[in-house]
Amino acid sequence: MTQSWSGQRDQRAPLTARGGRSPVVVIGAGPYGLSVAAHLRAQGVRVRMFGEVMGSWRHAMATGMFLKSTPDATDLSAPVAGATLADYCRARGQDELTELTPIPCTTFVAYGQWFADRHAGEVEESRVTSVERGPSGFVVRVEGGEEFAAQAVVVATGLSGLAHVPGQFRALTPGGPHPDALVSHTSQHQDLARYAGQRVAVIGGGQSALESAALLHEARAIPTVLVRENRVLWGEPPELERPLARRVVSPSAALGTGWSLLAVSRAPGAVRRLPAAARMYLFRRALGPSGGWWLRERVEGIVPVRTGCHVDEADADRSGGALLRLSGREPGALSVDHVLAATGYRLDLERLPFLSAPLRREVRRTGGSAAPHLSTAFESSVPGLYFTGSLAAPCFGPVMRFVAGTAFAATRVSRHLTRGAARL
Repeated sequence: MTQSWSGQRDQRAPLTARGGRSPVVVIGAGPYGLSVAAHLRAQGVRVRMFGEVMGSWRHAMATGMFLKSTPDATDLSAPVAGATLADYCRARGQDELTELTPIPCTTFVAYGQWFADRHAGEVEESRVTSVERGPSGFVVRVEGGEEFAAQAVVVATGLSGLAHVPGQFRALTPGGPHPDALVSHTSQHQDLARYAGQRVAVIGGGQSALESAALLHEARAIPTVLVRENRVLWGEPPELERPLARRVVSPSAALGTGWSLLAVSRAPGAVRRLPAAARMYLFRRALGPSGGWWLRERVEGIVPVRTGCHVDEADADRSGGALLRLSGREPGALSVDHVLAATGYRLDLERLPFLSAPLRREVRRTGGSAAPHLSTAFESSVPGLYFTGSLAAPCFGPVMRFVAGTAFAATRVSRHLTRGAARL
């Protein structure tokens, strides 16, 4: 028997591949799902993983995009050597990536597939349609009608289904955001060239907004970026040889430079022990919107950027486009053919419809959010139901929004699920 997060005795049997035990189900085959599966399978646990390998990275990133993270912060996690991005590049005969080398999303997707083939095992592309409580764990249903029992479920779906579009734009898209409608979300695009010749308002001031604006301009669209903040923040070009004094004052970390970022990068377990108000402050304020240092020359002086700008209303105009009424530094109106919302995501369990409604109601939320409250092992208040990646960020801090958090999460989840197996 093992101890659950709430202090109750957990009656689940240790999970091994022997004896025909029910599998652990991993939902999602992005960086977190692949890493968790790699750690579990290395321990002999029977795993069934569902999803498309690097699916969000394939379909929710426009062609030509790059990662904002540095190579050292982009490794998936396996409990054996030879699984890093650098290992992938060596195996493919590619040049070493440095901090001065922005990583194309296509390279990262190819690395994820290579990692899956070598470390994570089979990925089933069938969609999980339902997870609910069962007699001894969970009952999982997948498209096509298959139904089976699972000892545990790890939700690693990333930001899929969590895209957020502010309410003032909803009148433009009664059926929801869509690339063919007046409003879309950046996560819905693979090719922004479809807007060539069109006026596009890009809403947001972070990497997604700024890089989308650059790609739109390069595809001969006419973008204007509307930023709520009073200025756009840009990253600083990395220094490959930093003086000792500067490294002491502002040490390097996976998420950037500085002691605070070092702390949240290396000690997500300590973040979880903070009071709820402090954790939510970190979640909402740490690493706010900014653009990568390498992107700046493609935007500044090239794409119009209006800072201190608020969109108060958005209505369809007579030409079939949208009329945005603005307040702030430059009040007035802006007519566009399309609105591209780079407005982030909302972490809300109610937007995970594959979890049954009764199961969602059982999951305790963490203070001040609609995200799950998690144990030190990423287990929710429902024993055997785990959440990793962005959905864990309100508990474990901003590192869970990045690939850099995969090692911590995969190690904790796999250790908790297998800690009784050695006694069999």
